[in-house]
Amino acid sequence: MAIKHRTLGTPGLQVPAQGLGCMGMTFGYGNADAAEALATIDRALELGVNLLDTADMYGPHTNEELIGRAIAGRREKVVLASKVGNEIGDDGQLTWRINGRPDYIRRSIEGTLRRLGTDHLDLYYLHRVDPDVPVEESFGALAELVRAGLVRHLGISEAGPATIRRAHAVHPLTAVQTEYSLFTRDVEVNGVLDTVRELGIGFVAYSPLGRGFLTGTIRGTSDIPEGLDFRRIARGSRTRTSAATCRSSTSSSTWPPRPTPPSCAWRWPGCSPAARTSSPSPAPSGAPTWRRTSPRPAWSCRPTCWRRSTPSPRTGSRPATAIRTRRCPPSAADPAHPRPIPTPPPPTPLPTPPRHPHADPPTRPSTRPPGE
Repeated sequence: MAIKHRTLGTPGLQVPAQGLGCMGMTFGYGNADAAEALATIDRALELGVNLLDTADMYGPHTNEELIGRAIAGRREKVVLASKVGNEIGDDGQLTWRINGRPDYIRRSIEGTLRRLGTDHLDLYYLHRVDPDVPVEESFGALAELVRAGLVRHLGISEAGPATIRRAHAVHPLTAVQTEYSLFTRDVEVNGVLDTVRELGIGFVAYSPLGRGFLTGTIRGTSDIPEGLDFRRIARGSRTRTSAATCRSSTSSSTWPPRPTPPSCAWRWPGCSPAARTSSPSPAPSGAPTWRRTSPRPAWSCRPTCWRRSTPSPRTGSRPATAIRTRRCPPSAADPAHPRPIPTPPPPTPLPTPPRHPHADPPTRPSTRPPGE
């Protein structure tokens, strides 16, 4: 199995196209099984999926301890990412507050390195932005860790475009991590993808399988394990549960075989334009751009039609050429057989409501210039 690699950010952190998020191994998704978790990490490293993502709040602390056990003696084979910002009290329990103060960040890195059994992190995220602390102060402390050799690259999680720019101005960001899947596509419209593409920052999508709802194994709340499970309270869980309940399973007798829900959800981010945001620099002049022309429902595995525009070398204009998009699982584009772009029907004009006989007569638009 050949694993593709990508470069995150301008500093250039080489990572596999698929990473392993380890939170659910000890935290957030019901009861944990340490033996299964260690076997999963071993298998991932065997396949070349060596980007391991954790955080001090997962457990808290137990997730980093688990990964420290898993990578003992083979640290050089792993790209290790952790996070800071969700406050852990002196009693070792989560306070459920955000803490981005510089002194807290400096104190947290010591415990993280000790639990992971390493002297440095490859990637360290600010897990959440503290609304009471300027992000410049938080990243000033994180930049000190880079200069001290404790951290190689910096990232930020769940931040808006303006905050990303402010943090990037203090120290170059290697990655922005935000949820992105067939269910959660906010980054396409809130400016995050546009910002990281402009600044040359890598984008790491977490929960590409929709926290398990896109695997076809969870069809309702009755399938969610008892105990502390974020899927009962996390953002969009009701939508995910409804969609998973409505989606029919693929019959084993179907021929030709169809993509399973997990493979479709797993491959989709690689088929989407977000896959191009992990480039270390913005696209060069003359590169093709993509514009969605026929969006599909968020839960659909059918392909989305994209219009490809390539600048003409002579005039600089962009003649639009419709091509068949890559399917999920992706297949080669076929420019010789373009996929037709449907023309949307004209909008239906809304009827004008009848005016009440005693209503004020309609007024004419003002001819005065603005501001007067």
